[in-house]
Amino acid sequence: MSLQRSQSLNTALKIVTAAVFLSHLSSCADERPVIEPFLMEGQLEEGSRAVRQHLERNPDDQSAKFTLGMAQFFQALEGLGQDQYRYGLLAGRARALPFMRLPIAENEEPEQITYEKAREIIQSFVDRLQKAEQTLASVASENVVVPLRLGQVRLDLNGDGETPNEESIWHITQVLQNPRLSNENAQVRDFHIVFDSGDVPWLQGYCHALSAMGEIVLAHDWKDQFERTAHLFYPKVKSPYFFLAEEGTGAFFSFGAQNALDVLAWIHTINYEVTEPDRMRKALLHLETMIQLSRVSWAFIDKEQDDNREWVPNARQTSVMRGFNVTGSVVAGWKEFLDEMDLILKGRKLVPFWRGVRGGVSPFATSVPINPTLGINVRRVFTEPTRLDLALWIQGTAALPYLERGDITSPRKWNQMIGQFRGQFFNFALWFN
Repeated sequence: MSLQRSQSLNTALKIVTAAVFLSHLSSCADERPVIEPFLMEGQLEEGSRAVRQHLERNPDDQSAKFTLGMAQFFQALEGLGQDQYRYGLLAGRARALPFMRLPIAENEEPEQITYEKAREIIQSFVDRLQKAEQTLASVASENVVVPLRLGQVRLDLNGDGETPNEESIWHITQVLQNPRLSNENAQVRDFHIVFDSGDVPWLQGYCHALSAMGEIVLAHDWKDQFERTAHLFYPKVKSPYFFLAEEGTGAFFSFGAQNALDVLAWIHTINYEVTEPDRMRKALLHLETMIQLSRVSWAFIDKEQDDNREWVPNARQTSVMRGFNVTGSVVAGWKEFLDEMDLILKGRKLVPFWRGVRGGVSPFATSVPINPTLGINVRRVFTEPTRLDLALWIQGTAALPYLERGDITSPRKWNQMIGQFRGQFFNFALWFN
């Protein structure tokens, strides 16, 4: 029997076994789909199929719906990794960019990427996220309980059908924190979590946050930047500037001295025309929905009385996330942040403007001066988008269409809010969503 046929039979057996097992759980109070074995072997589609079969017989199983949405979210991440592997993203240069050093094997035969294909990668990612979001939006119960050894979940990032330890969620997160960690040290921890009702809108909000980023990118035309600088990221780029890729890589983390000029060009070409303005309005809706879902999530979390391997805990619970102590002041600070961001996105508060102040802006000042009467209406940036020119935004003149007189959000208030996170606001924001 061939290896491929053996793997197919093994997968089919798992699906049948899970389906049979699930059918006997229909009368149990703690019913949940057994998807974990699939996730631990990187068989996301097979696991999703098993859950969908279960839901056909048990359409009211809310925990199963959440599990399906979670698997679809993992599939979105996996699909993005496979798309980037296909075109050899960063190739051997990943060591120089730690925040992008995902443990994706180097593709020795990458396909040529075009601007259109680069946009398709982002669109596919957004489409997969929305599929997961729609599933999560259908969860309607306050009794969701899904235990999962999250660290053991594997993503087939290069699409080779194999999921070694270096493609586990645990190892991926460790690599992002420590770029020098080698695949040989890909030890995996279970990182056992019991997801509950508060985690449903949390994950749904993350789908909206990532979708907003994708829509903002797709709203603009960045073809000129791609053709001039994409060789920094991909080994085979369709571009009229063919001579750039012919230079090859350099000795310094595979970057050559000439690439400093390319980085300068990359910054210079952040000057995008808005070609699909409706996408900016979609991004705004995603961000507003994200804030609303965060509030819903915390309404669930605040009411919890148990303390069972919490992903996002309230101040009375203990989180599985070591090094993060969620206190009452942290929760209060986050809710204040949500309120302030909501007012800004609705256009009821303006963000500070740094020009038009007597004496001007000094590069040696310890704080940026704030115009006392004029502020920027962020909502109109999304509803009335214009060309995005980074240099002119830094200068301030690009903000002219959005300048208004009104209630300006206070930098002092922001300092007070952020201060409650003990210097870890960015980390908490990534976690809390």
